[in-house]
Amino acid sequence: MPKFLYAILFLVLASCAPSVKPHITPETLQQKLAVHCGKSFAGTTIFPSDGTDPFAGKALVMHIQSCNDIETRIPFNVGEDRSRTWVLTRTAEGLQLKHDHRHEDGTPDKITMYGGVSKLPANLLEQRFPADAYTAELIPAAATNEWTMAISPDGKTFSYILKRDGKMRYQADFDLTKPLY
Repeated sequence: MPKFLYAILFLVLASCAPSVKPHITPETLQQKLAVHCGKSFAGTTIFPSDGTDPFAGKALVMHIQSCNDIETRIPFNVGEDRSRTWVLTRTAEGLQLKHDHRHEDGTPDKITMYGGVSKLPANLLEQRFPADAYTAELIPAAATNEWTMAISPDGKTFSYILKRDGKMRYQADFDLTKPLY
């Protein structure tokens, strides 16, 4: 058989073979956090760095407490204060962040469940949550708040960031490579 027929036969067979595409599974912020479910991590205030924030000098600990396909609950302790829980919930509108504040007896604080819904694609490891209407009504000064939760591309750091009026107000980073327990 002439060489050009081998070449044509090869091209025909190659075009008939099924194409193999790599299977890419987008990992969401919630999926990345679920890997650490049941673990706790120490945090460090990154901004402000001058010790003027209300959490200065206090231990920061996040507990990735409960994780499922819909909701992730992350209590955030500041020193002995265990009143805060970040609640991430998948909704029809997008990923929602709420700040659940409770008293020691478990009753809701009068300033609780504020936050917003991220409009970014769910497969991004950084999600930004602009304040929703409920937040603006509950805390008028927070109407321009934008919270960000992010996991670094290498998966080693979780960041919680607050901006107001487009300016950085607070950032804490948590080392995901060193669980406390």
